[in-house]
Amino acid sequence: MKLTRALIASSAFIILLVLIYYLHISLFKVDVVFYSSIFDVVLSSGIATLGLLTLGYFSKFNSFEKTQLIVIWMLSGYILAISVPTVIDRSLSFYILEKIQQYNGGIKQADFEELFTKGYAKEHRLVDVRLTEQLASGTVTIENGCVKLTARGEDLASFSRFFRQHLLPKQRLLMGKYSDVLTDPFRDDEKNSAYKCN
Repeated sequence: MKLTRALIASSAFIILLVLIYYLHISLFKVDVVFYSSIFDVVLSSGIATLGLLTLGYFSKFNSFEKTQLIVIWMLSGYILAISVPTVIDRSLSFYILEKIQQYNGGIKQADFEELFTKGYAKEHRLVDVRLTEQLASGTVTIENGCVKLTARGEDLASFSRFFRQHLLPKQRLLMGKYSDVLTDPFRDDEKNSAYKCN
């Protein structure tokens, strides 16, 4: 009986989450897809929690079971927020699939680099989207046309670099060959002094 009620409550949460997400993207302005999706998860969890705590139908659950359900809902919502709208919004992999579909299911492999270096950034306004996200998350500031890391940005960049160099695979398959090139993608990059802010 409890399992059935837990499944009903969880199904109601998922339906509520999808409805709130749809209304949010349809009726309101969105700054960052990931953050707005997380907001939808928190709002849906709050409404579902209110129902769980006030409706007599769920009175058979003890406090621990109710807490478990709430935690499960929040974690499930977080997983969905990352796995669906955020991944589709940010994913180069989905872009590749959609681009191949646009060209009737096939693109010459030799043209991929040019197509994506020129097309992906422009068509998806990649720089604008990513800078908006970084500004919203407080990792960069823009002053007089110069994009600068904040203290938080420095910390995240250092963590990311450490993780990349020490905790990513040393032998990763890239087009038929195993390589460690992605553990230090800047190793052969000569800094262009023209990019540096004065």
